[in-house]
Amino acid sequence: MDNDESVKIKVITIAVGGATCSGKTTLAKHLRSCLHNSIIIHQDDFAPPQELIPIHPEYNVQDWDDAPGAIDWPRLAHFLHDIKQTGVIPESHKSHDHLNENKPVPIEDKLLNEWKSKSEEIVGTKPKEKIIWAILDGFLMYWHQDVIDQLDIRLFLRVPNDVLKQRRHERHGYHTAVQTDPEGSLWRDPPYYWEQIVYPAYVRAHQHLFTDGDVENGELNNRVPDLIMLDGTKQDMSQMLSRAMERVLEVSERL
Repeated sequence: MDNDESVKIKVITIAVGGATCSGKTTLAKHLRSCLHNSIIIHQDDFAPPQELIPIHPEYNVQDWDDAPGAIDWPRLAHFLHDIKQTGVIPESHKSHDHLNENKPVPIEDKLLNEWKSKSEEIVGTKPKEKIIWAILDGFLMYWHQDVIDQLDIRLFLRVPNDVLKQRRHERHGYHTAVQTDPEGSLWRDPPYYWEQIVYPAYVRAHQHLFTDGDVENGELNNRVPDLIMLDGTKQDMSQMLSRAMERVLEVSERL
């Protein structure tokens, strides 16, 4: 089928947003397992090199989380535009995700196979198209309009502050980009980094999504249209995967 010039490549972008440690990368990887011809892109790989991360004016530590400086937005927007055209991650793109610790959250094979079969049924109904699902996960998925505009399916994981904080403290650190080192550098949070830097930045970057700016308990206000919230207090990973796949297949069927 790939050699038939009449076959058109269609790239469907799936965004998985949420705070650090909310489970977004885990969910993104489970989605990749369910979707044939899928690729995964980590927003963290578009952070500036460690040397260019700004210093917080009050706490005098590097601030990796404040939205304006946390991501190289023009580079990410350009990358997504190219992905939408080609469906291929260029060989020059380097990711640090394989260096980071990700605690596994297993999903039963039966459930994964069910969703694989359903996604293959969608593919079978479109013989003149080669569908490629491009899955993007990140902690600032719905902040920059140039990025939002390129997202076909928009998912957001909400997990309470105390749970996020505990998970963050259990991590050993994050590998980050360094201009002089392709393997990056290991970043460990200084004391009170969650309370002073991470969580306040998360609230600032997401309060526009919720009624009365309440990121913990508020309802989505449709500022980002068609955003689907997955609630980590009410759904386990299997349930979130199923809700996400329902949305993915619903949108893929009509695009």
